[in-house]
Amino acid sequence: MSDSRVENGGLAGVGSVSSGTALGRAGVERGVAMKAWARVAAVLFAIGYGANQFSPLMVMYREQGHYSATVVAAFFGVYVAGLAPGLLVGGPLSDRYGRRRVLLPAVIASVPASAVLALGAFSESLLFTGRFLFGLVTGVAMAVGTTWVKELSQAPFDAVADPAAGARRAALSLSAGFGVGPAIGGVLAQWAPWPMELPYLAHVLLTLPVIVLVAKAPESLRERPARAAGHPVRALLRNLKVPAVAHPRFTGLVLPLAPWVFGAPAISFAVQPAALGAERTAGFGLVFATLLTAVTLSAGVGIQSVARRLDARNPLAGGRLGLVLVAVGTLVAAGTAVTGSLVVAVVASAILGAGFGISLVSGLIEVQRIAAPRHLAGLTAVYYSLTYVGFLLPLVLAPLATSVGYPVLLVVVAVLAAVCLGVLVAAGRRTREAVRT
Repeated sequence: MSDSRVENGGLAGVGSVSSGTALGRAGVERGVAMKAWARVAAVLFAIGYGANQFSPLMVMYREQGHYSATVVAAFFGVYVAGLAPGLLVGGPLSDRYGRRRVLLPAVIASVPASAVLALGAFSESLLFTGRFLFGLVTGVAMAVGTTWVKELSQAPFDAVADPAAGARRAALSLSAGFGVGPAIGGVLAQWAPWPMELPYLAHVLLTLPVIVLVAKAPESLRERPARAAGHPVRALLRNLKVPAVAHPRFTGLVLPLAPWVFGAPAISFAVQPAALGAERTAGFGLVFATLLTAVTLSAGVGIQSVARRLDARNPLAGGRLGLVLVAVGTLVAAGTAVTGSLVVAVVASAILGAGFGISLVSGLIEVQRIAAPRHLAGLTAVYYSLTYVGFLLPLVLAPLATSVGYPVLLVVVAVLAAVCLGVLVAAGRRTREAVRT
């Protein structure tokens, strides 16, 4: 097929080919393009499923495994410790060696990572090991998968997608996995046999066909940087540099927003159950934690289309709205801690979920606007690394809550979100002024 036909969405006729035949081919090409990005989106779904199914299971480990709230929060923290190097190394490496060569091994490695978690039912060391390993493969998959979906959502793979389609498809796939994983995991842990093993085995079964799908996805990285000269380790470190992190739009518009992307869900379904206390949800703590997770992520998925429309009208609006929702939702969560109301907790989860969804998409769109193609995976990795800082909130708040209390701590967190909103608004004004001049 000629380049001109690709650039025109596959509708250009060639000599004796009729317009009807060309239209038919265009439909086929669009179907192939959809399959291309969908193959990689399936990875994001499966990884999101496995990464977040642990969220409602924290209640099970606290009640049946008899781990303290601080240790359970540390399970969250060690996941982030694995996630950060996976993100920061996986993205730049895929910019150099190609998307498939980096993503495929990570997806395969998620199977033994889940197996370690299944074997660690009553082993603290195995749970820490499994969470670290899953964080590592999740980091690689998120950085590379998001970039790959974006590249497969544009010409020549998909000539009809709008510029924000890649960010939207990646965020939707990841968020759907984040929502479905804990919903199924929580139900299996509550009512199925082998509650501490079966959820992870379900993820293994889901991942196996996804490995086959991504192995056949087309490579999208056409140009790779020249190999750096010198010692291999120093060359690797040079390859991992991401110059775009110093871009004023990244420091002003992405940096203040990013930690709240996953800070909001962490408050919703990790902090709120701890703030309510086991006695308030005695007998159905796991089910209620699953409900909070489902509400949070359903709201997050539902609002993501709004982010695209807001960005089309005003590229600065999505991040602002996201931080407003996070601040308001955190204040409502403080009300949960004061009243012990399960209804208030659900309302807080819906608001925090909306803040998560719109912030995630807005941040990704901004990153894809900033980065040059050869640095896109690297900057996406940095962005995701910053977003997952928010998952450290439960680890920070749990030991402080014994002396200060969750109501006060959550008000302080809401104030911090409001401060970040002020920073983002000020950066937006500077950006507009720079454009005018």
